[in-house]
Amino acid sequence: MLSTVYSCAVVGLEGEIVQVEVDFNPYGMPAFMVVGLPDAAVQESRERVRSAIRNSGLKFPNKRYTANLAPASLRKEGPAYDLPLAVGVLAATDQVPLHRLNSAVFVGELSLDGTVRHIGGVLPITYRAWQEGYECVYVPEDDAPQAALVPEIDVIPVRSLGQLVEHLYELQVIAPYVRSELNLKVPNDLGGLTNFSDIKGQQHVKRALEVAAAGSHNVLMSGPPGVGKTLLARAMPGILPTMSLDEALEVTRIYSVADLLPSDNPLVRIRPFRAPHHTISHAGLVGGGSWPRPGEVSLAHRGVLFLDELPEFGTHTLELLRQPVEDKHVTISRAKTALTFPANFMMVAAMNPCPCGFYGDPVKECTCSSAQVRRYQQRISGPLLDRIDIHIDVPRVDYDKLTDDRRGEPSAAIRDRVEAARERQRERFRDEVRLQANADMGPSEIRHYCQPSHEGQQLLNTTLRQMQLSARAYHRILKLSRTIADLAGNDTIEIEHLAEAIQYRPRKVMY
Repeated sequence: MLSTVYSCAVVGLEGEIVQVEVDFNPYGMPAFMVVGLPDAAVQESRERVRSAIRNSGLKFPNKRYTANLAPASLRKEGPAYDLPLAVGVLAATDQVPLHRLNSAVFVGELSLDGTVRHIGGVLPITYRAWQEGYECVYVPEDDAPQAALVPEIDVIPVRSLGQLVEHLYELQVIAPYVRSELNLKVPNDLGGLTNFSDIKGQQHVKRALEVAAAGSHNVLMSGPPGVGKTLLARAMPGILPTMSLDEALEVTRIYSVADLLPSDNPLVRIRPFRAPHHTISHAGLVGGGSWPRPGEVSLAHRGVLFLDELPEFGTHTLELLRQPVEDKHVTISRAKTALTFPANFMMVAAMNPCPCGFYGDPVKECTCSSAQVRRYQQRISGPLLDRIDIHIDVPRVDYDKLTDDRRGEPSAAIRDRVEAARERQRERFRDEVRLQANADMGPSEIRHYCQPSHEGQQLLNTTLRQMQLSARAYHRILKLSRTIADLAGNDTIEIEHLAEAIQYRPRKVMY
């Protein structure tokens, strides 16, 4: 007897419907074959399915089974096909009603006792099932809140294989997950390991980070060790604006595929903060693998990618950041496929000015030779530096400021100003679907929205000639000045906004 059950594969960040066809031959030699380009985890599902069916009090005749996962040209990986394979075997052996399977999608990993376990990628799977017109999707009980983020499709939380069989026979019906139970509220704590009020001094650096957060601009902080660069970076999530529901769903889909969603929080409402170590591989940073998976640049989408000790990263690894920083996405190409992942992140980097860390420090003498300093700084290429909007020096904090009991401005107050600036940008870009912040603007939007005043244009012309800025740096100054004007509540870019934006450019570019 032949049965057909529908499941779903995850390709990149999208779902792809898979037909699970199971043929039961009571007269053949005992065997259980799975075909259709399965990986090792799918091949091993034969043993899990056999044990789960028997330990659930159901029959598994020791005959010949052939399971085909179609389309055969699509690689199948992971344990998500355990549940549809088990249902297919039960349907082929006449142990579940066939008519209940045509309008549903089944996914889930099986334990040997029949319990249905969590899998990754449930959100894109459910979304594809809804797009294809299926009435319901059967998912592990732990993954039901995540699947319920997709509207207008019934989500059936399955605890065990035996429970599913009783449901299909309408003996003990499993109620669909109630979406009103989802907790979609924005938390009061928007992240940040440190409050800006706890950081002594560095007022000009705090201002630069406020500007960066208001427009989603890239930042590079340079200074001696121990002056607070890492502390300032880790306080950034506390001043970032709240994510919209659309942004939250974008980020949640990435974390669902990467299987990094916490079980008690199906929707990511806090902007990501990723801080990879400098020993990270190329695939770990931008994504990759034989079947490409999202890397750190995609996990930081709509949030912050913090690169501490920037020169310690491999030179080639840093060069991989050029394209995602500019294009806001990354494409991973393999012989059989090419997948694109979103990577619209704000890069915050920190570095020492030299190997010993004290080059230019007024208190402690640098022990590095000029050649060592030059080689250390040249680990970061000029083209990558040119893509960073804000270059800021972080000096040593005076003893008097360190011992001062007065607290600085809290993160919440800074975030209010950032939110107001972002609201001006949302209003400005209400007809531009792909634009969320000033940093997302291209040349045409810059020409339309970033026209400086006459005095500002004169200052910009003088600066271009004296500093020998590239066309990219020119556009980034305009975008940055637009953000500074938004923080000030101005519709026009005045000379003071351009002056502040220009001071954030490096005095010289190191190639």
